[in-house]
Amino acid sequence: MTDIPAYEPPKVWTWNKESGGRFASINRPIAGPTHDKELPVGRHPLQLYSLATPNGVKVTVMLEELLAAGHKGAEYDAWLIKIDGNQFGSGFVAVNPNSKIPALMDRSGKEPIRVFESGSILVYLAEKFGAFLPTDVKTRAETFSWLFWQMGSAPYLGGGFGHFYAYAPTKIEYAIDRFAMEVKRQLDVLDRRLADNEYLAGDVYTIADMAVWPWYGGLAKGLLYGGGEFLSVQDYKNVQRWTDAIAARPAVKRGRMVNRTWGEPSSQLHERHDASDFESRTQDKVAEQTAS
Repeated sequence: MTDIPAYEPPKVWTWNKESGGRFASINRPIAGPTHDKELPVGRHPLQLYSLATPNGVKVTVMLEELLAAGHKGAEYDAWLIKIDGNQFGSGFVAVNPNSKIPALMDRSGKEPIRVFESGSILVYLAEKFGAFLPTDVKTRAETFSWLFWQMGSAPYLGGGFGHFYAYAPTKIEYAIDRFAMEVKRQLDVLDRRLADNEYLAGDVYTIADMAVWPWYGGLAKGLLYGGGEFLSVQDYKNVQRWTDAIAARPAVKRGRMVNRTWGEPSSQLHERHDASDFESRTQDKVAEQTAS
């Protein structure tokens, strides 16, 4: 730490250089579109614009779970929005003024309804279809508590630990230690809850599990930021049990594939417009079709 030069903040901060790190080229201190670009619209009532980051996976898992439960109205088109500047196109900004994935347009009614922020989308879909959100007051309250716990906690994992451990141009011991401590505390919070409960809200699978699993389940399996060994994720036995149980659900397996652009080609379904796409339009199949 003594090798890091002291920084004296100016009285007024100004944006005069890129912030550094993996996403420096797209970070900026202003909102709004940078270019005109309309969004595509498919044939289904629900139009999802996303990428298979943890926040994006929440929604595709929810949609696949709804379809698996027999809610035919949950059919959807999933369009790929890479976070390389596409999120600043005018069409996307019109759906989500915060320029973050995922974003949803519901075109099932007389007027389209936009929904943004992943937690909001989960609640919207749960209420629309009457699924994965308990109706009894106690369990419903528990579901919302864990859902909002995730929304408030994940920035410490992603923007905090993930940024300084994996993406920042300089490794800063203080920052990594500070956020590693907080993430391990959060894993302990989850582990204690899951010691006596099958799922976060109790004995029922809810949108709380769908929200938390892509972040903390991914972390528990060492899939986020290459930080599994560093954080000793194997020590959280109850989180591991819960993670494995959710990962085994067929709808979760499908949801993870949608809008995915990394990993094995067979695990990548860049766009999803029909259930048959999981068999015919994954990247390994696309490569085969292109070669022939």
